[in-house]
Amino acid sequence: MNLKVIAFDADDTLWVNEPYFRETEEKFYAMFQDYLPVHTVARELFRTEIENLTLYGYGIKGFILSMIETAIRISDKKIPVEVVEKIINYGKDLLEKPVELIDGVEEVLKELQGRYKLVCATKGDLLDQHRKLHKSGLGHYFHHIEIMSDKKEIDYQKLIKRLDIKPEEFLMIGNSLKSDALPVVNIGGHAIHVPFHITWEHERIEGNIEHPNFRQAATIRHVIELL
Repeated sequence: MNLKVIAFDADDTLWVNEPYFRETEEKFYAMFQDYLPVHTVARELFRTEIENLTLYGYGIKGFILSMIETAIRISDKKIPVEVVEKIINYGKDLLEKPVELIDGVEEVLKELQGRYKLVCATKGDLLDQHRKLHKSGLGHYFHHIEIMSDKKEIDYQKLIKRLDIKPEEFLMIGNSLKSDALPVVNIGGHAIHVPFHITWEHERIEGNIEHPNFRQAATIRHVIELL
């Protein structure tokens, strides 16, 4: 690999994210167990989130709105305002969660800094992602920060063009095969998948990726060996 730029996903690659959402979802399900079984509430919330992605994008704010919309629908518009207030507070709690770095992240960034241009390429709410990056203390490792509305092939092509490099000079590291690996190798870049123990259902794909530009790492530390 003749790499010039290494990009890192943020949520569940640099720091913990999905477990906080799961905790909030469990609280949400418990609020409506008198209306529907938990698995049905979960399915309804996920359906609402996916339908709203084109409107709200990824992130906590869209998640809050999707919880409220789901609550109104499954209660047949009978939920009291106190329940809406509680949902909003769940969202605020999410926005105030501490930033917990994943083990090994900082030592890997220290090892790679100076050898490559490092980029943080993540999707989600602009304000929230900048908040987490600031709290993480990792910002100084990155040559460029890219908060993306989505991570499809066209989004990576635009990023690579802005970085003024060729696709084969770009490596993406992240926990999602769907967002961090598949679109990158499809446009001629390289990708390393570093799995996290919890993955949002929307980020899952069936099977694995068979491609010469794709690598699988057991942990973030394993990235150094692969390079």
